Amino acid sequence: MATLEELTTEATAEIEAAKPLYKQVNNERLEFDDNDYAQAITDLANSKFDQQENGYKQARQEAYGSIADQLDMQYWDSVNGTTTWADHIAQVKSDNPKP
Repeated sequence: MATLEELTTEATAEIEAAKPLYKQVNNERLEFDDNDYAQAITDLANSKFDQQENGYKQARQEAYGSIADQLDMQYWDSVNGTTTWADHIAQVKSDNPKP
């Protein structure tokens, strides 16, 4: 896992490689000034850090079945003596581990 400082270094390189960057102000296209570039680096680094720390949550939410599907799995597991639902949950957690 990268530190915020490491991610800031990575973000700096990405922003430097993307120069020049522009913004729209009052229908006028202006190149970023030094403060804009500094803010873009901070924002990108924070975004990368947040994704690293919390990205697994969204990945799990997308991978889990709907509540209705999960309840259906649980019902059929109880009727058939199977572990489909528990296996599904374990697979999602295994595929998307906490950092």
